[in-house]
Amino acid sequence: MDDQTRTELEAAAFRGLRDYLQKRTDVQNIDLMILAGFCRNCLSKWYRAAAEEKGLDMSYDEAREVVYGMPYDDWKDKYQTEVTDDKKQAFKDAEKAF
Repeated sequence: MDDQTRTELEAAAFRGLRDYLQKRTDVQNIDLMILAGFCRNCLSKWYRAAAEEKGLDMSYDEAREVVYGMPYDDWKDKYQTEVTDDKKQAFKDAEKAF
């Protein structure tokens, strides 16, 4: 596989993941962190880092908007729930495996 095709496939996979997470607003970031060790904020940081590697100036808030599909504060107001003590403990337990 040539580099261009690989890049196009990787970009399509990222867009698929981004779009899926934008639709699954019921899945909280803490849930993602517990199960997968990364969340929407991690994706935003990776996106911003990739932009900076290409010499593009992008803020963390701009990168978050790409991933969340809206400003982060709007997403939090609409969809973020309080983290339960059980989820906090599950995160601590899972964090040991990272």
